[in-house]
Amino acid sequence: MKRRILITGGNGYVGREVTRLLYGEHEVCVADNLRTTASRFRSDERQRFRFARVDIADTGAIKALIDDFAPEIVIHLAAIHYIPECEAEPGQTVLTNVTGTVNLLEACPPEVRVVFASSGAVYKPDDRPHQEATGALEPNDVYGLSKLHGEHYVRYIARQRHLSAVIVRLFNVIGPGETNPHLLPEIVAQLKTGRKVVRLGNLWPRRDYIHIRDAARGFVATALKHEVAAGDAVTVNLGTSRPYSVANVISKLRAVADIDFALEEDRGRVRRVDRPFLAADNTQIRRLFGWEPTLTIDEALSDLWREPDLSDALLAKYQ
Repeated sequence: MKRRILITGGNGYVGREVTRLLYGEHEVCVADNLRTTASRFRSDERQRFRFARVDIADTGAIKALIDDFAPEIVIHLAAIHYIPECEAEPGQTVLTNVTGTVNLLEACPPEVRVVFASSGAVYKPDDRPHQEATGALEPNDVYGLSKLHGEHYVRYIARQRHLSAVIVRLFNVIGPGETNPHLLPEIVAQLKTGRKVVRLGNLWPRRDYIHIRDAARGFVATALKHEVAAGDAVTVNLGTSRPYSVANVISKLRAVADIDFALEEDRGRVRRVDRPFLAADNTQIRRLFGWEPTLTIDEALSDLWREPDLSDALLAKYQ
């Protein structure tokens, strides 16, 4: 059945892949303020969906868009999520990630399915995969706090406005097309521009890395599958349940790239507060939405190296 689907942040890393999965079968509107990059869709793709340059922090603009497009489903991916930027600009982060989320929810008419992109960063550090119902919630950075606050508003406003909500706690995404200078895009950008010494932060944290295409499939599944009653909110993790240390990932990337490079600590990238372990228990999303990961970290690294599709701003740092 064809649905009207609004994707906020649809020009971003995950948003672009979600849009590509949906525009062939559904009526799609992408809302993005293009704050960090121009449109990243090919010209032929842009004919297949509606685009609205809208900032979710603009209450009137987002309400006008929703009133006009009348979405049946909203996949809310718009956020500031690069940790150093969040720490440097907490007010702007809260304005976008919390106030923007409230604006969007308040604009939605009853019974709209809202899929909210939260994060594994809401969990308290632990040495086991985190479970939605039992995992302790204790973010250790501004980004995680903003996402946890967003979750609270999703649950509250879903009850008040009779929305059908799914909260998706996304873990670390890798693959082609990243727009922010996260760990792996930074490494690839340095290597692709001829560097033989790669500057990094902490090497010991273990993370759950999910391929961009599996992440996009997860958002589509939570948008289209499994009935969620109006007024309810379901929470699921979106990850592989298999954590790898930064050192492990570097070793795998070295094999994929077939380049001998040295590592050097970059004090500017060493986080003062970093969690040692972060992984998803994905039992819930498998059970409710029939989703499971299909691609490995090795495939994600191979795809990233073969066709990185990095932003011009990131590549320009090393040219």
